[in-house]
Amino acid sequence: MTDISDRVRIESVKTLSDNHYILKKVSFAWRHTNGAWYNTAREVYDRGDGCAILLYDPVRRTVILTRQFRMPLYLHGHRDLFTETAAGLLDDADPEARIKSEAEEETGYTPKNVRKVMACYTSPGAVTEKIHLFVGEVDAASKSGRGGGLADEGEDIEVLELPFAEAVARMQDGRICDAKTIMLLQYAQLHIFAK
Repeated sequence: MTDISDRVRIESVKTLSDNHYILKKVSFAWRHTNGAWYNTAREVYDRGDGCAILLYDPVRRTVILTRQFRMPLYLHGHRDLFTETAAGLLDDADPEARIKSEAEEETGYTPKNVRKVMACYTSPGAVTEKIHLFVGEVDAASKSGRGGGLADEGEDIEVLELPFAEAVARMQDGRICDAKTIMLLQYAQLHIFAK
């Protein structure tokens, strides 16, 4: 990895909002490849880093997903509950420990053989969040609770078990349109359910 710090001059940082997460306006100069400096400003949204997990039953060839209301998507015209993998913010915790806890809270399943498959930035032009993506096995015996999220956080999450082929069909026709879920389903196509 190359350090590009000599090509960036931060002129000012102004906090626009810190109501729930932090939104800042950053004015800066960027030195282009040709040596010319370009002055601009960007809004940067910092909501912390996150984690997500695709829970799958290798014997029954199913996946466990969640469905919940997402206000930003509603404002963008999405009029259905949003289907996605169990996910959450790290809140300074270890990603693997946090995702195991999040999976139990949201789905009621205690995953086994959890492994990290990748980490990525989903919207690097505006959001600082790096998301750690995991897969983990479940079966009927690993159902430890009802799921649904935490009531004191206002969560109202449906748990959805789908045959893997149905989840892929929903991804292909656009009913599943969440980036982290798509990446994890594609990972499962290549590495888990390839046979």
